[in-house]
Amino acid sequence: MSHDTISTLDGSTFVVSDRRGDIEASPDQPEGLFYRDTRFLSRWVLTVNGSRPNVLSTDATDYFAAQFFLAPATGTIYKSPYLSVIRKRFVGEGFHEDILVLNHEPEAVEIELRLEAGSDFADLFEVKDALAKRGELYRELRGGELVLGYRRGSFVRETSISSSANAEVSEEGFVFAVKIEPKAEWSTCIDVQPIAEQACVVKYGHGEREAKPNMKKSLREWIADAPTLECDWDPLDHIYRKSLVDLAALRFEPLILPGTSLPAAGLPWFMTLFGRDSLIASYQALPFAPELAEATLRVLAARQGTKVDDFRDEEPGKILHEIRFGELTTFGERPHAPYYGTADATPLFLVLLDEYERWTGDTGLVRELEPGARAAIEWIDGYGDRDGDGYVEYERRNTETGLENQCWKDSWNSILFADGSASSLPRAVCEIQGYVYDAKVRAARLAREIWGDPIFAERLEADAAALKHRFNRDFWLHERGYFALALDGDKQQVDSLTSNIGHLLWSGIVDDDKVESIVGHVLGERLFSGWGVRTMAEGEGGYNPIEYHNGTVWPHDNSFIAAGLARYGYREEAGRIAMAILEAATYFDYRLPEVFAGYRRDLTRFPVEYPTASSPQAWATGAPLLFLRAILGLEPAGDFLTVDPLLPDNLGRLALRNVPGRWGRTDAVAGRKALAR
Repeated sequence: MSHDTISTLDGSTFVVSDRRGDIEASPDQPEGLFYRDTRFLSRWVLTVNGSRPNVLSTDATDYFAAQFFLAPATGTIYKSPYLSVIRKRFVGEGFHEDILVLNHEPEAVEIELRLEAGSDFADLFEVKDALAKRGELYRELRGGELVLGYRRGSFVRETSISSSANAEVSEEGFVFAVKIEPKAEWSTCIDVQPIAEQACVVKYGHGEREAKPNMKKSLREWIADAPTLECDWDPLDHIYRKSLVDLAALRFEPLILPGTSLPAAGLPWFMTLFGRDSLIASYQALPFAPELAEATLRVLAARQGTKVDDFRDEEPGKILHEIRFGELTTFGERPHAPYYGTADATPLFLVLLDEYERWTGDTGLVRELEPGARAAIEWIDGYGDRDGDGYVEYERRNTETGLENQCWKDSWNSILFADGSASSLPRAVCEIQGYVYDAKVRAARLAREIWGDPIFAERLEADAAALKHRFNRDFWLHERGYFALALDGDKQQVDSLTSNIGHLLWSGIVDDDKVESIVGHVLGERLFSGWGVRTMAEGEGGYNPIEYHNGTVWPHDNSFIAAGLARYGYREEAGRIAMAILEAATYFDYRLPEVFAGYRRDLTRFPVEYPTASSPQAWATGAPLLFLRAILGLEPAGDFLTVDPLLPDNLGRLALRNVPGRWGRTDAVAGRKALAR
């Protein structure tokens, strides 16, 4: 989000305003109060005597709270304002706003305070695509409250706004005629309450400071339960805490599994369940907050595909891509109820299921989800392999609103040849074959050790071995020394050099004789910008350092590349990538955005923002956690946690205290000072 905006959030509810605290949402920009994929407030403007006050300071005090310090314009820098205005906002099931006016004069002052309110009730997809509304907007006064409303058939959404102080309430908002005694103050409390299927209860009252997440763990408990970090490089402490707080902020309680929490994908566009994003973030967070993985697995299994539905790209056994609750989904104008247009979430579901058991020892969940896991394998072997060639391909069934690319690089132009030309569908992208390989290896272990089915385990192991052999033959570009990005619909090798090859190291599908060449490309100057590995190499026909998937740097992408390098023993190289991204975080107030530009480090001297990057975003937030795991060499081994650290030089000493797992709690400590302990 822009530095000109302030974002506060609580689960799937969020508010984006300017630095005054005002909201003036344009049709195609995600400002306003959003709840369950609908904008409930698009105008929220405070004036004093007809003018907007100037900004003195703005502070996001917590993920759910912000405060805005304002003063009327005086017309000259030499004259102090006669009063100041403080707005404090607390977001949770709508929001509560305290407005405080301080009179600094030795005599009484009279002012008119006006708060204008409005809502377009835009569906998030209408904001993204700049679409017009089809229903009827209305405004009403109900018992001293202003109600903004929208109606389209049986679909009704309302915003109720009330004030604790006396006001003249009209359909435009609230007017307060205020007299403030000398050196005194005046205040009011405003509640903004969304009404969807039922009315929300605003979670916060006047002056509250403690977070009230819709789940069992408070923010304080969430932080206390996570491992404690100790490090000689001070920025890492800030990055680590920011990651934990942002993960807490992105948690939401799924309707299908009350009392649990799982991560929404990111603010502002993706504040809901995403199969791929929730799986990846949960994997990254396993050594720190394993309960995210449990909830993610349960919810995705409960919503696993059961039938063939072309509109939703649904197939039996397939793991969903995204679920939405807004107007366009309700009326069947978007397929997101839920939408299944992703080919990688299904194997990643199996990867996370195995990894969760390795860390926690929770065999009960593995047994409970055995039917879903078997259905996922059946999808991989059946619907996933569209032409029977042994690879998982994708091609959307829904050609109007479905995603053309159903891998993590899901923009329309992300799978290009080296000359910049487009590839044909269906596409078998390389990293998904790696995910499938890893999923079958892992599912084989579960089948043998937990499900008691050695015959199934042997079949899965044979399938995985055959896939690895076939993949290293069919995807390898001998002249160039790296794997093709994909096989297209004509079985041509899509030959652009991309970051996807790093994911192949993470999955373990790369033959040993090819690893060194892959490492050389990943850390070569064409892919490695100095701030991280680019999504596409400089010099490729489609390369653009500010193109969403064709030259930018994604922190989560780099975290899996680093984990892959560590898996194959390239620990120093993994640390180099980790430190590049962690150093970039220091320029983003210690919060890694979804994506940033791929310019060379020696050209820019600082990482350049990507204009529409989500922040916070779940798998970017999880990236520092996976980097820590790779640097410390954390791996579960039965009922023990193995620690095999190789630290980048500038980290000095590094320790994670009380790492949770099937071993209970244990410490991971590295560094010269620590060895003498």
